[in-house]
Amino acid sequence: MHMVEANGASIPALGMGTWTLKGQACADLVTHALKSGYRHIDTAAAYENEEAVGAGLRASGLARDEIFVTTKVWWTNIGAGDLERSAEESCARLGLDHVDLLLIHWPNPDVALSESIAALNRVRESGLARHIGVSNFPTALLAEAVRLSDAPLVANQVEYHPYLDQEKVYQACRAAGMAMVSYCPLSRGGDLFAQPAIADAAARHGKTPAQIVLRWHVQQEGVVAIPRTTNPDRLIENADIFDFALSGEEMVAVSALRKRGYRICDYDFSPVWDMA
Repeated sequence: MHMVEANGASIPALGMGTWTLKGQACADLVTHALKSGYRHIDTAAAYENEEAVGAGLRASGLARDEIFVTTKVWWTNIGAGDLERSAEESCARLGLDHVDLLLIHWPNPDVALSESIAALNRVRESGLARHIGVSNFPTALLAEAVRLSDAPLVANQVEYHPYLDQEKVYQACRAAGMAMVSYCPLSRGGDLFAQPAIADAAARHGKTPAQIVLRWHVQQEGVVAIPRTTNPDRLIENADIFDFALSGEEMVAVSALRKRGYRICDYDFSPVWDMA
């Protein structure tokens, strides 16, 4: 598995996202992913599936140190004390004594960032998380978080796909030595997959459009992709991207599809941040 090195963390470049997956179906997909070669599983307290993810981890039969597990603390729980409790509860639900990466899921304008980052560092110091980072942080807030953290932040997880220009966030992550983790990396497929830059590359390489898009992600330095699917066959397809490479011209053509502010994920809570 191709790895992304980020401030002391080695993160598998392709992971399985679990947003919206629930119950036994979630557990079974996690097990299937791990038995098929995945080594990176992404979840969050807000997904309400950490117990199922944990069951899937155990059913895989893999040793704990073979799997990179990420979870996140919801934005309402990032104050001092609350963040530490959330991390403990996440580990308990997962059935793990630690996670590999703990992220602040969203910033909270009502909680001082210094308070949240200090609490995040305490979780790392306690051993509940090997590495720490953030999610959905725009560039100015990311720079402040990096400045405030005693331990290096290793990732900023954001929506990213060929239709969404995240160049400013990407460059900020690279400057800080951090990985940028792409959620919704395939956008919604459909229209994106029909774009000539992607469809033509798929024909040339004998790959699917989804595989072209995921290859575009992992071929960018410091980028990790965590696609989610409910289809076991699609899970295998998504992972079959390390036996070919896109040319420089193909990478440029896919990147040229970017549009400012094009988002597909709907956020039904109060913090709305400009991700520039």
